[in-house]
Amino acid sequence: MSEQNTTIWKAPVATAPIDATVTIPGSKSLSNRFLILAALSRKPVRIEGLLRSRDTELMMGALRALGVAFQEDESEPTTVTVTPPVEGFTGNTEVFCGLAGTVMRFVPPLTLFAKGPVRFDGDEQAYARPMGPVLEGMRQLGARIEFEGEEGHLPFTVTPPTQLGNLKGKPQKVRIDSSASSQFISGLLLIGSRLPDGLILEHTGAQLPSMPHIRMTMEDVDAAGGHIDMPQRGRWIVDHAELQMAAHAVVEPDLSNAAPFLGAALIASGSVRIPNWPAHTTQPGGFLPHILHRFGATITLGGEPFNEVNDCECFPDDYNGILEVSSDGVIEGLGECDLSAIGEITPSIAAIAVFANAPSVLVGIGHLRGHETNRLEALATEINRVGSDAQEEAEGISIAPVARDLMHGAVMETYADHRMATFAAMLGLAIDGIEVRNVETTRKTIPDFVGMWNGMLRGRRQ
Repeated sequence: MSEQNTTIWKAPVATAPIDATVTIPGSKSLSNRFLILAALSRKPVRIEGLLRSRDTELMMGALRALGVAFQEDESEPTTVTVTPPVEGFTGNTEVFCGLAGTVMRFVPPLTLFAKGPVRFDGDEQAYARPMGPVLEGMRQLGARIEFEGEEGHLPFTVTPPTQLGNLKGKPQKVRIDSSASSQFISGLLLIGSRLPDGLILEHTGAQLPSMPHIRMTMEDVDAAGGHIDMPQRGRWIVDHAELQMAAHAVVEPDLSNAAPFLGAALIASGSVRIPNWPAHTTQPGGFLPHILHRFGATITLGGEPFNEVNDCECFPDDYNGILEVSSDGVIEGLGECDLSAIGEITPSIAAIAVFANAPSVLVGIGHLRGHETNRLEALATEINRVGSDAQEEAEGISIAPVARDLMHGAVMETYADHRMATFAAMLGLAIDGIEVRNVETTRKTIPDFVGMWNGMLRGRRQ
């Protein structure tokens, strides 16, 4: 086992109410979508506020392997100019995906337009993550896929089709089951505009997780000059278009990464403010005010009280971009709560639910078994490890209340999953003796999580 994986971090306990302002780095989801769309553009794109983390570095490395060039601003590394290859994507090359879902699901479709075969590999943990649906979609578009191990999983080699298009002047039709991840849909929607006659994409499964991420992809493609229509749920029509992002694009803060910090205001009591909260967003984290309000927190948006009427979308005219979450430490149970649209913030919601005064049953998230780890199993295991009560369900997890003084410290496993590490840190706010194995996995999306966490606690109200 590597030294990084054996590192133990003692999570700090909050001994007084929190009073802090936390600035969140750029959105990983938007950063990697912007990088893909910039690579598909005709001219260079300057991206400001780009998240610099392991996932985005892996994305940039993958795109470099395909011939995309990057130039950093010398004074601000989060500002990067992306120059697409003039003569198409490089072939006869290799791409390393690490454990980044957006890299392993978004980059392979680009190789439909490459000049030769491209081999994909990643971290050992990535071999368990499903890839089949997006690769099946590529097969239907004419690509050949050769697997080195289990079919539908890394590592594999993609050989692009000799000719794109169906010679009928009609959009190519692809049908896949994207029940395990919305990224399969997004990966194909991102390249659909470049197909000679566009694309008709259909989802064949019963469940379609994380629609906000799909809507994010649709909106980003539209902003780059494409057009995606969704005439009915599970069916998309992508028009052929020459994509070109705006010459200057700005990445929003990662609202899902705000969840552990905002949740801290409930677990430890006090107030946490997040600046630059967007008035409109397609990020799943945009639903956080709604969920935290259900937990009993007081929410203000730009100084105005949040309520179920505005529900994250109707902001005051003089909105100043500040979201504030305050709590007296009393946390209401959620009862049954459907998180199918916002599954990625389940670990943070589960951490808050551990300290609630009534049960919470989080449903619609069976697809989390195929994330960086089986998050449902991991959450139940770690919650029970500290003396609380959680049960893995078919499509979610149930969490029953246990008195805080009956819970105890433990060494928490992170499973090489950044959100399991932040989940453990949240538990550590109220349970003394929580130690986190491999907290460095948070670098996947938050380059300095430990520094930010300690900084939030130093901002406690005295």
